[in-house]
Amino acid sequence: MKHTLKYTFSLCFLLSMFLGYSQVVIKDTVTVRDLDDQKPKTEVAAKPSVKEIKKDSISIKTDRYGLRVGVDLYKLTRGFYDKNYKGIEFTADWRLTKKYYIAAELGFEDKTTDDDRLNSTATGTYIKGGFDYNLYDNWLDMENLITIGLRGGFSSFSQDLNSYKIYNPNPYWGEQPAMSANQKYNGLSAAWLEVALGVKAKVFNNIFVGFGVQLKLLAMNNKPSGFDNLYIPGFNRTYDGSFGVGFNYTVSYFIPIYKKKTIVPEIINQAPKK
Repeated sequence: MKHTLKYTFSLCFLLSMFLGYSQVVIKDTVTVRDLDDQKPKTEVAAKPSVKEIKKDSISIKTDRYGLRVGVDLYKLTRGFYDKNYKGIEFTADWRLTKKYYIAAELGFEDKTTDDDRLNSTATGTYIKGGFDYNLYDNWLDMENLITIGLRGGFSSFSQDLNSYKIYNPNPYWGEQPAMSANQKYNGLSAAWLEVALGVKAKVFNNIFVGFGVQLKLLAMNNKPSGFDNLYIPGFNRTYDGSFGVGFNYTVSYFIPIYKKKTIVPEIINQAPKK
């Protein structure tokens, strides 16, 4: 009996020690977890990169090269309201590089000049050739032009002296009537230089509308015997001496021959530091 009580007491003591130790461990574990939950949580943000590279999505630009041919509507329609004029002019240009164009004009004019003292008709053809430089930077797939160029012009023509009046410094009896001459002078020629300013805008697919102004300087003028060239085909009138002015309004069609691709450089921006 004595040994039985001794074993029973020992077993209860061990059991109480085990239970006490378990409570301590559980309490410590809960305490540690609670402390961990009570700690302020810090969000770990991703470290910003030193440089953020932004690439603009720009397509590769394709430039078209070819021949553009057209007609001057101003000269073509002038004969409808001016009975003293008949004429036509064809224009052409070839895109040589990104900015430079080879340009030429070919035309015919028949112009009657009715002056105070004489009436004459100039009839002939002319040709002009040179280059244009495009000052306009187009956006993607645009082909508009603002050009400045230089031309050399040459005209071969004839002059018909239709009638003239003799100058009378003392017209006491009034002006004398015009005298019919009917004289024709062939084989006349003239040459000049001109600065051409023009604009061409693409209105439909391959169709361009444009206008231009030319400032001209007469370099050579083969005059008929007895009177002056009042009008030179391609140069216009010569009332202002060696200087002349021209104007045209054109409609042209572009014939693409080949293409060139232009690689647009990528724009790289560095993000500001925070």
